[in-house]
Amino acid sequence: MSEITIPFQKLSDKAILPSQATFSDAGYDLFATEDYILTPGERKLFKTNIATAIPHWYYGRIAPRSWLAYKHGIDVLAGVIDSGYRGDIGVILINFWQENFSINTWDKIAQFIIEKCHYVDWQEVNKLPESQRGEWWFWSTGHK
Repeated sequence: MSEITIPFQKLSDKAILPSQATFSDAGYDLFATEDYILTPGERKLFKTNIATAIPHWYYGRIAPRSWLAYKHGIDVLAGVIDSGYRGDIGVILINFWQENFSINTWDKIAQFIIEKCHYVDWQEVNKLPESQRGEWWFWSTGHK
């Protein structure tokens, strides 16, 4: 296992350090810093009051919490935190359910997953190498 150190800053007294439920979890829980009722179809940006300095070659991905998605239809929109970003980490939630959903200060609202990224040297060519799939089945590998 490789370990990285990520400095963070609490931007208010409502901020909670992202945390894992267990050591084997990929995601670190992110917490709400306000009370709010998310209505059906509504999307809203929730600030976590946490800022980080993610190392180069990594980024933070904000992902939904499985339980919120399954039981309440709450999902995350967008969700890439670049290594150069130093502002308040925000979580955009959307309510896909038919009922209001209450969010309280310090509720777990999303997961923060630190992932390695690869910087690409894009090379323009006149023709791409052949592949077994080619251009067929643009929408899926299993449909014709």
